[in-house]
This record gives sequence, structure tokens and C-alpha cells, in this order.
Amino acid sequence: MSHKRVTLSFDNGPSARVTPFVLGELQQRGMAAWFFLVGTQLQASGARDIAHQAILEGHRIANHSMTHRVALGDDPSVECAEREVGGMHELMCSALQEWGTPWFRPFGRGGALGPHLFSAAALNELTQLEYSVLLWNSVPRDWENPDGWVETALADLSQREHTVVVLHDLPTGAMDQLPRFLDALSDLSVEVTLDVPPDCVPMRAGAYQWDVASLTR
Repeated sequence: MSHKRVTLSFDNGPSARVTPFVLGELQQRGMAAWFFLVGTQLQASGARDIAHQAILEGHRIANHSMTHRVALGDDPSVECAEREVGGMHELMCSALQEWGTPWFRPFGRGGALGPHLFSAAALNELTQLEYSVLLWNSVPRDWENPDGWVETALADLSQREHTVVVLHDLPTGAMDQLPRFLDALSDLSVEVTLDVPPDCVPMRAGAYQWDVASLTR
């Protein structure tokens, strides 16, 4: 599995119980990751400090919607787009000040790619705010298999040159296996990078990089 690359991403946090542990394990190994934050989580006590810590330690912070309750394509209204994309953008700007270039990841309803990901209104909101969008090509479903997701993720890594893995820094017990996964990446000489593959980036700075019709309702 040499010459493989992986982009680590953690969705749905920050979690006071889990995210500091994840940050500690990454820092111990000199690895950096993406953290896609949910607004309702960011509003919890202490969450802003955790997000600031992630930024200071070299990780990327990004928008994963305000509530994570509905896929954008399942509610195509302008109100939903403005709340989930724009509302979270405003919260991050006020809570975190300097959080870098704006990136967004849509709610995938279990990691599926399809027309439920976006609506025309959501894409318009992302365009107006000059967002880049990062999707994924590996979802080992750690929330369903908290003890065995590592093997699924490693199998996914073996199938492609550059893998964007979606994990969740939430109190499911899954992150207890994170040290084993990170050590396996090192043992296999997999490069951990913040770079992202073009086929997972349909939009950069508000400009389409490829046709998103199959991802839009």
C-alpha cells in the first residue's frame, strides 16, 4: 500500500468528550485533518475553544451545516439553504473569526452521494459566499461499527491513490480505535495530507469544477 495518500476528515463535531482526544492523537503523530463542524455542536459550552485549538494546531475547520438534520436536496427551499449554509457561515465568522478559506461539506444521509446532497438554492448560497466543497470517497461507517471500522477504512485505502475518509468525532466509541488506524497508516507508509483530490471537489471558491447535476435535486 505504498505511495498512497489519505485526507482525514471528522464530521459532526466538535464534541467536548471526543474531539480533544482526536486532536491529541493527531498531534502526537504530527498529522493534520479536516474538521467539518455543525452549528448546534459549535454552540455548546466549550466548543469554540476546541475549534480554536484545532486551528492553532494546523487543522482545517469547515462548515457542515447549522443543524445536520436535513439533506439540502431534501428541502430545496431558500430558507433551508440560508439557514444551513449561510447561518452556519455567520456563526463561524462570529465565533471563530479567522478560520481560513470557506469550505463546506453537505449532509450525505449516511455517506451516500446523490441528488439529495444539494438544491439549486443551496448551490446558489455556496456560490454567493464563494465556498469550496469537499465530498468523500470513503465512509467506513464508524458510527455503525465502532470496533471494526478500521479494517473497512484500510480496505478503501487500498483501492485508490488518494482517499478522503469520513470519520466522526462523536461519543459513539468509534474513536477508541483511532490510534490503531493512525498507527496502521504510518506502518503502511500512507501519506496523511490536507490536500484533496479533484474528484472530491465539485466547487472551488464558488466556481464549479465539474457538473454537479447528479448531486442536485
